[in-house]
Amino acid sequence: MDVLAEYLTRTPRSAALFERATRSLPGGSTRTTIFAPPYPPYIESGQGIWIRDVDGNEYRDFLGNYTSLILGHAHPAVVAAVERHIRHGSAFAGPTEAEIELAEELRGRLPSIELIRFTNSGTEATMLAIRAARAFTRRPLIAKFQRAYHGTHDTALAGTAGVPDAIGSLVIELPWDDPDGIERTLAGREADLAAILIEPVQGAGGIRAASPAVVAYLRDLADRIGALLVFDEIISFRVGPNGAQGLLGVRPDLTALGKIIGGGHPLAAIGGRADVMDQFDARRHGSLTHGGTFNGNPVAAAAGLATLRELTPDAYRHLESLGDRLRSRVAERLTAEAIDARVEGVASLFQIRSGDPTSATGAAVPELFLGLLLEGFHLAPRGMGAIATPSGPSDIDDLADAIVRVLGRRQLAGSAGGAAFAPTARRGRG
Repeated sequence: MDVLAEYLTRTPRSAALFERATRSLPGGSTRTTIFAPPYPPYIESGQGIWIRDVDGNEYRDFLGNYTSLILGHAHPAVVAAVERHIRHGSAFAGPTEAEIELAEELRGRLPSIELIRFTNSGTEATMLAIRAARAFTRRPLIAKFQRAYHGTHDTALAGTAGVPDAIGSLVIELPWDDPDGIERTLAGREADLAAILIEPVQGAGGIRAASPAVVAYLRDLADRIGALLVFDEIISFRVGPNGAQGLLGVRPDLTALGKIIGGGHPLAAIGGRADVMDQFDARRHGSLTHGGTFNGNPVAAAAGLATLRELTPDAYRHLESLGDRLRSRVAERLTAEAIDARVEGVASLFQIRSGDPTSATGAAVPELFLGLLLEGFHLAPRGMGAIATPSGPSDIDDLADAIVRVLGRRQLAGSAGGAAFAPTARRGRG
Protein backbone atom coordinates (compact mmCIF):
# COMPACT_ATOMS: atom_id res chain seq x y z
CA MET A 1 0.00 0.00 0.00
CA ASP A 2 1.44 3.40 -0.94
CA VAL A 3 1.61 6.39 1.41
CA LEU A 4 -1.57 8.06 0.17
CA ALA A 5 -3.66 4.89 0.24
CA GLU A 6 -2.51 4.04 3.74
CA TYR A 7 -3.24 7.55 5.00
CA LEU A 8 -6.75 7.46 3.51
CA THR A 9 -7.36 4.09 5.16
CA ARG A 10 -6.24 5.33 8.58
CA THR A 11 -8.14 8.63 8.59
CA PRO A 12 -11.76 8.20 7.43
CA ARG A 13 -13.20 10.52 10.11
CA SER A 14 -10.69 13.25 9.23
CA ALA A 15 -11.71 12.83 5.59
CA ALA A 16 -15.38 13.24 6.49
CA LEU A 17 -14.68 16.32 8.62
CA PHE A 18 -12.63 17.87 5.84
CA GLU A 19 -15.45 17.32 3.35
CA ARG A 20 -17.87 18.88 5.83
CA ALA A 21 -15.49 21.80 6.38
CA THR A 22 -15.31 22.61 2.67
CA ARG A 23 -19.00 23.52 2.79
CA SER A 24 -18.32 26.33 5.30
CA LEU A 25 -14.63 27.22 4.99
CA PRO A 26 -12.79 28.03 1.74
CA GLY A 27 -10.57 25.07 1.01
CA GLY A 28 -11.88 23.43 4.15
CA SER A 29 -9.56 25.43 6.37
CA THR A 30 -9.26 28.67 8.30
CA ARG A 31 -5.48 28.51 8.36
CA THR A 32 -3.48 28.09 5.16
CA THR A 33 -0.35 26.66 6.74
CA ILE A 34 -1.98 23.55 8.23
CA PHE A 35 -3.28 22.21 4.92
CA ALA A 36 -1.52 19.38 3.14
CA PRO A 37 -3.18 17.28 0.45
CA PRO A 38 -5.34 15.33 0.51
CA TYR A 39 -6.38 16.78 3.91
CA PRO A 40 -4.78 17.22 7.33
CA PRO A 41 -5.58 14.98 10.30
CA TYR A 42 -8.21 16.53 12.56
CA ILE A 43 -6.81 16.70 16.09
CA GLU A 44 -8.89 15.72 19.10
CA SER A 45 -6.52 16.12 22.04
CA GLY A 46 -2.93 16.56 23.17
CA GLN A 47 -0.80 15.81 26.23
CA GLY A 48 2.91 16.48 26.47
CA ILE A 49 4.38 15.79 23.03
CA TRP A 50 1.56 13.39 22.09
CA ILE A 51 -1.51 14.33 20.06
CA ARG A 52 -4.45 12.16 19.05
CA ASP A 53 -6.61 12.61 15.96
CA VAL A 54 -10.34 11.93 15.60
CA ASP A 55 -9.61 8.48 14.14
CA GLY A 56 -7.63 7.46 17.23
CA ASN A 57 -4.21 7.73 15.59
CA GLU A 58 -1.51 9.04 17.93
CA TYR A 59 1.48 11.12 16.90
CA ARG A 60 4.47 12.59 18.65
CA ASP A 61 4.08 16.27 17.97
CA PHE A 62 7.28 17.91 16.74
CA LEU A 63 5.54 21.04 15.50
CA GLY A 64 3.88 22.29 18.70
CA ASN A 65 1.38 24.55 16.94
CA TYR A 66 4.14 25.96 14.77
CA THR A 67 6.72 26.33 17.57
CA SER A 68 4.40 28.01 20.09
CA LEU A 69 4.00 25.10 22.54
CA ILE A 70 7.53 24.85 23.87
CA LEU A 71 6.31 22.98 26.99
CA GLY A 72 4.13 20.62 24.98
CA HIS A 73 0.38 20.25 25.27
CA ALA A 74 -1.61 20.81 28.46
CA HIS A 75 1.42 21.45 30.66
CA PRO A 76 0.22 21.27 34.31
CA ALA A 77 1.62 24.70 35.26
CA VAL A 78 -0.04 26.35 32.27
CA VAL A 79 -3.35 24.57 32.81
CA ALA A 80 -3.36 25.60 36.47
CA ALA A 81 -2.64 29.24 35.60
CA VAL A 82 -5.40 29.32 33.00
CA GLU A 83 -7.94 27.67 35.30
CA ARG A 84 -7.09 30.06 38.13
CA HIS A 85 -7.62 33.14 35.97
CA ILE A 86 -10.57 32.03 33.87
CA ARG A 87 -12.70 31.40 36.96
CA HIS A 88 -12.51 35.13 37.63
CA GLY A 89 -13.45 36.11 34.08
CA SER A 90 -11.71 35.81 30.73
CA ALA A 91 -11.69 39.39 29.42
CA PHE A 92 -12.37 42.90 30.64
CA ALA A 93 -12.50 46.41 29.21
CA GLY A 94 -9.78 47.32 31.66
CA PRO A 95 -6.21 46.36 32.54
CA THR A 96 -5.21 43.53 34.87
CA GLU A 97 -2.16 42.71 36.96
CA ALA A 98 -1.44 39.69 34.75
CA GLU A 99 -0.31 41.84 31.83
CA ILE A 100 2.06 43.79 34.11
CA GLU A 101 3.62 40.57 35.41
CA LEU A 102 4.19 39.23 31.91
CA ALA A 103 5.59 42.56 30.76
CA GLU A 104 8.05 42.56 33.66
CA GLU A 105 9.14 38.99 32.90
CA LEU A 106 9.79 39.81 29.25
CA ARG A 107 11.67 43.00 30.09
CA GLY A 108 13.86 40.99 32.44
CA ARG A 109 14.73 38.55 29.68
CA LEU A 110 15.23 41.10 26.90
CA PRO A 111 17.20 44.17 28.03
CA SER A 112 16.47 45.85 24.69
CA ILE A 113 12.82 46.12 25.73
CA GLU A 114 12.30 49.19 27.92
CA LEU A 115 8.56 49.38 27.26
CA ILE A 116 6.22 46.77 25.80
CA ARG A 117 2.74 46.63 24.31
CA PHE A 118 0.61 43.48 23.96
CA THR A 119 -1.52 42.43 21.02
CA ASN A 120 -2.99 39.16 19.77
CA SER A 121 -0.89 37.83 16.90
CA GLY A 122 2.52 38.04 15.34
CA THR A 123 0.96 39.72 12.33
CA GLU A 124 -0.27 42.54 14.56
CA ALA A 125 3.09 42.79 16.32
CA THR A 126 5.12 43.29 13.14
CA MET A 127 2.48 45.61 11.71
CA LEU A 128 2.69 47.82 14.81
CA ALA A 129 6.49 47.73 14.78
CA ILE A 130 6.48 49.03 11.21
CA ARG A 131 3.93 51.72 12.04
CA ALA A 132 5.92 52.83 15.08
CA ALA A 133 9.14 52.97 13.05
CA ARG A 134 7.54 55.05 10.32
CA ALA A 135 5.98 57.44 12.83
CA PHE A 136 9.20 57.81 14.82
CA THR A 137 11.52 58.38 11.85
CA ARG A 138 8.94 60.13 9.66
CA ARG A 139 10.15 57.98 6.78
CA PRO A 140 8.08 55.70 4.51
CA LEU A 141 10.32 52.79 3.42
CA ILE A 142 10.71 49.40 5.10
CA ALA A 143 13.45 46.89 4.26
CA LYS A 144 12.98 43.16 4.81
CA PHE A 145 14.83 40.07 3.63
CA GLN A 146 14.29 37.52 0.90
CA ARG A 147 12.12 34.59 1.98
CA ALA A 148 11.17 36.44 5.16
CA TYR A 149 7.73 36.01 6.67
CA HIS A 150 6.41 38.72 8.97
CA GLY A 151 2.69 37.97 9.02
CA THR A 152 -0.24 38.64 6.72
CA HIS A 153 -0.66 42.43 6.77
CA ASP A 154 -0.13 44.29 3.49
CA THR A 155 3.42 45.52 4.09
CA ALA A 156 4.58 42.03 5.05
CA LEU A 157 3.05 40.49 1.93
CA ALA A 158 3.88 43.24 -0.57
CA GLY A 159 4.04 41.85 -4.07
CA THR A 160 1.41 39.15 -3.52
CA ALA A 161 -2.21 38.91 -4.67
CA GLY A 162 -4.55 41.44 -3.12
CA VAL A 163 -1.85 43.91 -2.09
CA PRO A 164 -1.78 47.12 -4.18
CA ASP A 165 1.40 47.89 -6.09
CA ALA A 166 1.62 51.16 -4.18
CA ILE A 167 2.32 49.18 -1.01
CA GLY A 168 5.11 47.28 -2.74
CA SER A 169 6.78 50.54 -3.69
CA LEU A 170 7.35 51.18 0.03
CA VAL A 171 9.07 47.84 0.69
CA ILE A 172 12.66 46.95 -0.22
CA GLU A 173 13.70 43.30 -0.32
CA LEU A 174 17.28 42.66 0.79
CA PRO A 175 19.58 39.72 0.00
CA TRP A 176 20.16 37.38 2.92
CA ASP A 177 23.48 37.52 4.76
CA ASP A 178 25.13 39.71 2.11
CA PRO A 179 26.37 43.13 3.34
CA ASP A 180 27.62 44.19 -0.07
CA GLY A 181 24.30 43.26 -1.65
CA ILE A 182 22.43 45.12 1.07
CA GLU A 183 24.49 48.25 0.43
CA ARG A 184 23.81 48.04 -3.31
CA THR A 185 20.08 47.47 -2.81
CA LEU A 186 19.69 50.43 -0.46
CA ALA A 187 21.94 52.80 -2.39
CA GLY A 188 20.28 56.18 -2.81
CA ARG A 189 17.27 55.30 -0.64
CA GLU A 190 18.84 55.37 2.81
CA ALA A 191 17.34 58.74 3.76
CA ASP A 192 13.83 57.36 3.25
CA LEU A 193 14.33 54.11 5.18
CA ALA A 194 12.35 53.86 8.43
CA ALA A 195 13.35 50.36 9.50
CA ILE A 196 15.27 47.21 8.66
CA LEU A 197 13.16 44.20 9.68
CA ILE A 198 14.85 40.85 10.18
CA GLU A 199 14.13 37.43 11.65
CA PRO A 200 17.41 36.52 13.38
CA VAL A 201 16.38 32.94 12.64
CA GLN A 202 14.05 32.70 9.67
CA GLY A 203 11.05 30.44 10.11
CA ALA A 204 9.20 30.08 6.81
CA GLY A 205 12.50 30.78 5.06
CA GLY A 206 13.77 27.39 6.22
CA ILE A 207 15.14 27.79 9.78
CA ARG A 208 18.24 29.63 8.66
CA ALA A 209 20.09 31.86 11.10
CA ALA A 210 21.60 35.19 10.23
CA SER A 211 25.34 35.33 10.86
CA PRO A 212 26.49 37.38 13.86
CA ALA A 213 28.69 39.49 11.58
CA VAL A 214 25.78 40.48 9.33
CA VAL A 215 23.48 41.30 12.26
CA ALA A 216 26.24 43.47 13.76
CA TYR A 217 26.61 45.13 10.36
CA LEU A 218 22.85 45.85 10.29
CA ARG A 219 23.08 47.45 13.72
CA ASP A 220 25.85 49.73 12.49
CA LEU A 221 24.02 50.46 9.24
CA ALA A 222 20.78 51.41 11.00
CA ASP A 223 22.66 53.77 13.31
CA ARG A 224 24.56 55.27 10.40
CA ILE A 225 21.50 56.08 8.27
CA GLY A 226 19.04 56.89 11.07
CA ALA A 227 16.75 53.88 10.60
CA LEU A 228 15.46 51.51 13.29
CA LEU A 229 16.59 47.90 13.54
CA VAL A 230 13.60 45.63 14.22
CA PHE A 231 13.99 42.00 15.26
CA ASP A 232 11.11 39.67 14.51
CA GLU A 233 11.66 37.14 17.31
CA ILE A 234 8.23 35.59 17.12
CA ILE A 235 9.85 32.22 16.47
CA SER A 236 13.48 32.80 17.47
CA PHE A 237 12.72 33.90 21.04
CA ARG A 238 12.62 30.19 21.92
CA VAL A 239 16.30 29.58 21.06
CA GLY A 240 17.61 30.85 24.41
CA PRO A 241 16.67 32.64 27.65
CA ASN A 242 17.31 36.01 26.00
CA GLY A 243 16.17 35.08 22.52
CA ALA A 244 18.35 35.26 19.43
CA GLN A 245 19.44 38.79 20.36
CA GLY A 246 21.02 37.41 23.50
CA LEU A 247 23.02 34.89 21.49
CA LEU A 248 24.02 37.46 18.88
CA GLY A 249 24.89 40.21 21.35
CA VAL A 250 23.06 42.81 19.26
CA ARG A 251 20.45 45.15 20.72
CA PRO A 252 17.57 45.96 18.34
CA ASP A 253 15.48 49.12 18.61
CA LEU A 254 12.22 47.16 18.50
CA THR A 255 11.35 43.49 18.96
CA ALA A 256 8.22 41.63 17.84
CA LEU A 257 7.27 38.64 19.99
CA GLY A 258 4.61 35.94 19.82
CA LYS A 259 4.29 32.15 19.87
CA ILE A 260 5.69 30.93 23.22
CA ILE A 261 4.87 34.13 25.15
CA GLY A 262 1.18 33.15 25.12
CA GLY A 263 1.63 29.62 26.41
CA GLY A 264 -0.67 28.23 23.73
CA HIS A 265 -3.07 31.18 23.76
CA PRO A 266 -3.38 34.11 21.32
CA LEU A 267 -0.85 36.68 22.53
CA ALA A 268 1.92 38.73 20.93
CA ALA A 269 3.86 41.88 21.73
CA ILE A 270 5.99 44.70 20.44
CA GLY A 271 8.64 46.19 22.70
CA GLY A 272 11.79 48.25 22.59
CA ARG A 273 13.31 51.66 23.17
CA ALA A 274 11.27 53.89 25.46
CA ASP A 275 11.43 56.87 23.12
CA VAL A 276 9.96 54.81 20.28
CA MET A 277 7.37 52.96 22.37
CA ASP A 278 6.25 56.23 24.03
CA GLN A 279 4.38 56.93 20.81
CA PHE A 280 1.70 54.51 22.05
CA ASP A 281 1.24 56.41 25.34
CA ALA A 282 -2.43 57.46 25.37
CA ARG A 283 -1.56 60.34 27.73
CA ARG A 284 0.30 62.03 24.90
CA HIS A 285 -1.31 64.27 22.32
CA GLY A 286 -1.22 62.60 18.90
CA SER A 287 -0.30 59.14 20.22
CA LEU A 288 -0.48 56.14 17.91
CA THR A 289 -3.83 54.39 18.03
CA HIS A 290 -3.62 50.81 19.20
CA GLY A 291 -6.88 49.23 20.30
CA GLY A 292 -7.81 45.58 20.40
CA THR A 293 -10.62 43.83 22.28
CA PHE A 294 -8.31 41.11 23.57
CA ASN A 295 -5.00 42.97 23.93
CA GLY A 296 -3.27 41.86 27.12
CA ASN A 297 -5.91 39.19 27.74
CA PRO A 298 -5.39 38.03 31.35
CA VAL A 299 -5.86 34.33 30.62
CA ALA A 300 -3.30 34.41 27.79
CA ALA A 301 -0.94 36.53 29.88
CA ALA A 302 -1.17 34.05 32.76
CA ALA A 303 -0.48 31.14 30.40
CA GLY A 304 2.51 32.97 28.93
CA LEU A 305 3.94 33.84 32.32
CA ALA A 306 3.58 30.25 33.52
CA THR A 307 5.37 29.07 30.38
CA LEU A 308 8.29 31.46 30.74
CA ARG A 309 8.78 30.55 34.38
CA GLU A 310 9.24 26.92 33.36
CA LEU A 311 11.92 27.90 30.84
CA THR A 312 14.96 27.85 33.07
CA PRO A 313 18.53 27.84 31.75
CA ASP A 314 18.52 24.05 32.27
CA ALA A 315 15.39 23.75 30.14
CA TYR A 316 17.06 25.63 27.29
CA ARG A 317 20.18 23.46 27.58
CA HIS A 318 17.98 20.36 27.45
CA LEU A 319 16.25 21.58 24.29
CA GLU A 320 19.49 22.54 22.57
CA SER A 321 21.09 19.18 23.37
CA LEU A 322 18.09 17.40 21.84
CA GLY A 323 18.29 19.58 18.74
CA ASP A 324 21.98 18.79 18.34
CA ARG A 325 21.26 15.10 18.89
CA LEU A 326 18.61 15.07 16.16
CA ARG A 327 20.77 16.87 13.61
CA SER A 328 23.85 14.71 14.24
CA ARG A 329 21.95 11.39 14.26
CA VAL A 330 20.14 12.21 11.02
CA ALA A 331 23.37 13.35 9.38
CA GLU A 332 25.14 10.12 10.30
CA ARG A 333 22.30 7.94 9.01
CA LEU A 334 21.83 9.89 5.79
CA THR A 335 25.52 9.71 4.99
CA ALA A 336 25.63 6.00 5.72
CA GLU A 337 22.65 5.32 3.46
CA ALA A 338 23.67 7.81 0.71
CA ILE A 339 20.41 9.74 0.92
CA ASP A 340 20.47 13.22 -0.62
CA ALA A 341 18.98 15.20 2.28
CA ARG A 342 19.89 16.90 5.53
CA VAL A 343 18.40 18.34 8.71
CA GLU A 344 19.52 21.82 9.72
CA GLY A 345 18.44 24.24 12.40
CA VAL A 346 19.19 26.21 15.53
CA ALA A 347 18.71 25.03 19.13
CA SER A 348 15.24 23.41 19.32
CA LEU A 349 14.23 24.40 15.77
CA PHE A 350 14.93 22.23 12.75
CA GLN A 351 14.24 21.96 9.02
CA ILE A 352 14.34 18.87 6.83
CA ARG A 353 15.88 19.62 3.44
CA SER A 354 15.88 17.10 0.62
CA GLY A 355 17.63 17.10 -2.73
CA ASP A 356 14.50 18.75 -4.12
CA PRO A 357 15.30 22.50 -3.91
CA THR A 358 11.65 23.40 -3.31
CA SER A 359 11.82 21.76 0.10
CA ALA A 360 14.57 24.19 1.11
CA THR A 361 12.49 27.26 0.35
CA GLY A 362 9.45 26.71 2.51
CA ALA A 363 7.47 24.54 0.08
CA ALA A 364 5.30 21.66 1.26
CA VAL A 365 6.37 18.16 0.28
CA PRO A 366 3.22 16.16 0.99
CA GLU A 367 4.74 12.68 0.69
CA LEU A 368 7.24 13.66 3.41
CA PHE A 369 4.47 15.03 5.64
CA LEU A 370 2.23 12.00 5.15
CA GLY A 371 5.12 9.58 5.45
CA LEU A 372 6.07 10.98 8.85
CA LEU A 373 2.43 10.94 9.97
CA LEU A 374 2.31 7.24 9.17
CA GLU A 375 5.49 6.81 11.20
CA GLY A 376 3.70 8.52 14.11
CA PHE A 377 5.24 12.02 13.91
CA HIS A 378 3.58 15.36 13.23
CA LEU A 379 5.69 18.09 11.58
CA ALA A 380 4.89 21.02 9.31
CA PRO A 381 4.05 20.11 5.72
CA ARG A 382 7.17 22.03 4.64
CA GLY A 383 9.42 19.85 6.81
CA MET A 384 9.89 22.27 9.70
CA GLY A 385 9.79 21.16 13.31
CA ALA A 386 10.33 22.22 16.90
CA ILE A 387 11.27 20.26 20.00
CA ALA A 388 9.31 20.65 23.24
CA THR A 389 10.62 20.14 26.77
CA PRO A 390 8.77 16.83 27.45
CA SER A 391 10.83 15.20 24.68
CA GLY A 392 13.60 12.81 25.65
CA PRO A 393 16.56 11.24 23.85
CA SER A 394 14.52 8.20 22.80
CA ASP A 395 11.90 10.46 21.16
CA ILE A 396 14.65 12.21 19.24
CA ASP A 397 16.25 8.95 18.12
CA ASP A 398 12.88 7.58 16.99
CA LEU A 399 12.18 10.77 15.02
CA ALA A 400 15.63 10.71 13.42
CA ASP A 401 15.16 7.10 12.33
CA ALA A 402 11.69 7.87 10.95
CA ILE A 403 13.01 10.85 8.95
CA VAL A 404 15.70 8.67 7.39
CA ARG A 405 13.23 5.90 6.53
CA VAL A 406 10.77 8.33 4.91
CA LEU A 407 13.47 10.20 2.99
CA GLY A 408 14.97 6.90 1.87
CA ARG A 409 11.63 5.71 0.51
CA ARG A 410 11.06 9.09 -1.14
CA GLN A 411 14.47 9.00 -2.83
CA LEU A 412 13.82 5.46 -4.02
CA ALA A 413 10.43 6.44 -5.41
CA GLY A 414 11.97 9.45 -7.14
CA SER A 415 14.65 7.32 -8.78
CA ALA A 416 11.88 5.03 -10.00
CA GLY A 417 10.08 7.99 -11.52
CA GLY A 418 7.19 8.14 -9.11
CA ALA A 419 5.99 10.42 -6.34
CA ALA A 420 2.73 10.54 -4.44
CA PHE A 421 2.16 14.27 -4.99
CA ALA A 422 3.75 17.33 -6.50
CA PRO A 423 5.13 19.91 -4.03
CA THR A 424 2.67 22.64 -3.07
CA ALA A 425 4.13 26.11 -2.45
CA ARG A 426 3.06 27.79 0.77
CA ARG A 427 4.05 30.82 2.84
CA GLY A 428 3.54 31.37 6.51
CA ARG A 429 5.12 30.54 9.82
CA GLY A 430 2.01 29.33 11.57
